[in-house]
Amino acid sequence: MRLSVLDQSPIAEGKSKAEALRETISLARAAEEDGYHRFWLAEHHDSPGFAGTTPSLMAMAVLEATKGISVGSGGVLLGLHEPWQVAECFEILAALHPGRVNLGVGRAGSGGSGTFNEKIIELHARLGLMPGTKGRDDLDIWLLGAGTGSAPLAAAIGAGYAHAHFLNTGSGRTALAHYRENFQPAAVRHDPESILAIRVIAATTDAEAQELANPVRLWRARKDLGLDRPFPVSTKPASWSSEEIRRSENNETRLIVGAADDVAHQLDALAGDLGVEELMISTPVPRLEDRINSNRLLARAIARSSTPAESALLEEEGARNASPRFSHS
Repeated sequence: MRLSVLDQSPIAEGKSKAEALRETISLARAAEEDGYHRFWLAEHHDSPGFAGTTPSLMAMAVLEATKGISVGSGGVLLGLHEPWQVAECFEILAALHPGRVNLGVGRAGSGGSGTFNEKIIELHARLGLMPGTKGRDDLDIWLLGAGTGSAPLAAAIGAGYAHAHFLNTGSGRTALAHYRENFQPAAVRHDPESILAIRVIAATTDAEAQELANPVRLWRARKDLGLDRPFPVSTKPASWSSEEIRRSENNETRLIVGAADDVAHQLDALAGDLGVEELMISTPVPRLEDRINSNRLLARAIARSSTPAESALLEEEGARNASPRFSHS
């Protein structure tokens, strides 16, 4: 099973957006050292909790700070942009870092002209990825979804598909199955390729992991209740309001928390159940060192729980990160 990282540049209480963005670059370097396959950057606007507003700019910074890990957007909110703008930005990234660039595109947002499907078609045309074209090997494109709307389109145009399990735990099975069953080969991708994005917090012990998760639980509960703030640095559930407790309990299925070995077994079972070979880990805990440690412990635990062939593949991932490549399964 392949592991990747989705980072949203979380802003901790008392820290600036600039500090959060620099921490994202440090996290990317650590992820590459630990053998992670991809590192994706998110797009959020007017958010006190997330600093990442422009994934193409952050992707360039991460590409320059790393050596071979695939880097991209998770994702560009195409509703807020014109396809020609997105195409031009990612053409530059691909020209400077060929073979390492992933363009992940999501439906969220609204603005400009055209529907999402029309914009996707125009984006493919501008990037030379339409059916019947030669295709290209310097840039890879993915569609992102949290429901079931994007999977059919990704299948029809031969794009990769990434499902946001941490936003919607109930739609992944249907979306991923439809994508695999209806996939149409394209010039760049001959077989379906899917990713499951999940929110994970791992530590040495379950108690430590649960403590690390509490600020994330409280942040999410407050956000759902209309109070959008930076991530609290520390918190005890005993001090939460009854509304925050109820909301946190409702969100618990979106979060996988525990000792690294236990989390690895849960992730392995989830990946097998939903039929994916790559998991993209989101860990928005407020302290950078805890994010790095969670990723590192998880990567080692996954390696321990893998078959000998899978373990060899994971161990070689860091070496492959030293040179640009795309690897489609």
